[in-house]
Amino acid sequence: MGSRQRIAVIGVGNEFRRDDGAGWAVLAGLRKRASERPLPSDTVLATCDGDPGRLIGLWQDAELAVVVDAAHAHPGVPGRVHRLELDAGHPAQPPTTSSHGLGLGEAVELARALGQLPDHLVVYAVEGADSTLGTGLSPAVAAAVEPLVRVVESEIARHRRTAGRGPV
Repeated sequence: MGSRQRIAVIGVGNEFRRDDGAGWAVLAGLRKRASERPLPSDTVLATCDGDPGRLIGLWQDAELAVVVDAAHAHPGVPGRVHRLELDAGHPAQPPTTSSHGLGLGEAVELARALGQLPDHLVVYAVEGADSTLGTGLSPAVAAAVEPLVRVVESEIARHRRTAGRGPV
């Protein structure tokens, strides 16, 4: 799997269910910042509704996949971000933290069974406060977006350095 070079950054969610749009908001922030500070040319930015088949298709053949999604936690702290990490050969199973019916955990297990996991998967799960119908993030989740954009940029840069491909 060492020949893979592509980096996939995937914002999961639904921008019409308030805080469930956190992943999409982070992707929008990355696109905006990329106009000033370009990401590596092999980086693909995509949004997804959380369907496991679509997720697998987006991270297929990626050396690194970074997924940003909303999460429900009980008790929760809206805006708190959790980082989960999985290497393709690692047996650990990330918990299902998605706010969707079928979540990231199911996509990971399906991809594992199909041999379609990226070499390295990093998930940022943002605890939400409001997933009712409507647009706009709650204040706590909105405040987490810009710092998370910077964290994802750093994740990509760190990966590029450790993969031996030099500076971003």
